[in-house]
Amino acid sequence: MTDRLPSWRPGPTRDAIIEFLDAIDDVPIDERVAYIDNDGTLWCEKPTYVQLDFFVDALQRRVADDARLAERPEFDAVLSGDRAKLAEVGLPKVATAVASLFDGRTPDEFAAAVDEFIGRYRHRTTGAPIGGVVYQPMLELIDELRAHDVAVGVVTGGGTEFVRRVSHGLYGVEPGMVVGTMIGYQFGRDDDGRPELRRTMSMMSAPNEGGAKIAHIQANIGQRPLIAIGNSGGDREMLEWAQAHPRGGLAVLIDHDDAEREFAYASEAATFTDPEPIVDVGRRLGWTIVSMATDWSTVFATA
Repeated sequence: MTDRLPSWRPGPTRDAIIEFLDAIDDVPIDERVAYIDNDGTLWCEKPTYVQLDFFVDALQRRVADDARLAERPEFDAVLSGDRAKLAEVGLPKVATAVASLFDGRTPDEFAAAVDEFIGRYRHRTTGAPIGGVVYQPMLELIDELRAHDVAVGVVTGGGTEFVRRVSHGLYGVEPGMVVGTMIGYQFGRDDDGRPELRRTMSMMSAPNEGGAKIAHIQANIGQRPLIAIGNSGGDREMLEWAQAHPRGGLAVLIDHDDAEREFAYASEAATFTDPEPIVDVGRRLGWTIVSMATDWSTVFATA
């Protein structure tokens, strides 16, 4: 047992996860699917989301060329980092505004921009590169899931393409198993008549939180996950959906209660007000709740 989930301290949380996985041999392999939230579950989301840092960086570059952009309320709110300003403008307007920064770019051009940013990314507090903001215990859990023939997908409230660009390198998750908020594309032809695809400012779906996560996972893979892991109110419906799986599912909630090694905070949905603290929901519904402070001997992976 010592070589399984080595960064997880012995105790009821680790035992519950291992016992569940050891008991799924009777579940057909094609039904063994796990979806794991990204921000705050697979990597650190404080003090700011990694993807938000990417768009802020792109915006700062654009403002350096055209200072008038900073006068737009949406961009002013993004540049300020003021949560009150962001809330006042509203997430839909902010999301459309930051999407406009890459309007008309091809998928390859967007991917190159993500790669360039990720290559020089440093966490605002720890200074760690991108690999150093990933949670080591979650990487071990992914390995354990795969050892039991569980297909692993990643779900995000942010833009799908950004996470798809990093998912294989960080988690070994193929891009097609990433479900998030989808940007629209426009098909056309270049000057030589060759087909091309370009990004637009439009959103193909609602922000990927709450019930939308279930709908988008279903639309993407056509299956209910047997296992769901999240950390915020935006993951509640996904966790409930997995727990209610006809074969008996597993819902795991990561509780950010470690101010010394990470951040201590109550995780909340980004696009709506939680009616009840998510940890209270998890306790009431019988989810497996992971205390970062108690259950993890190590928090971050070595970059």
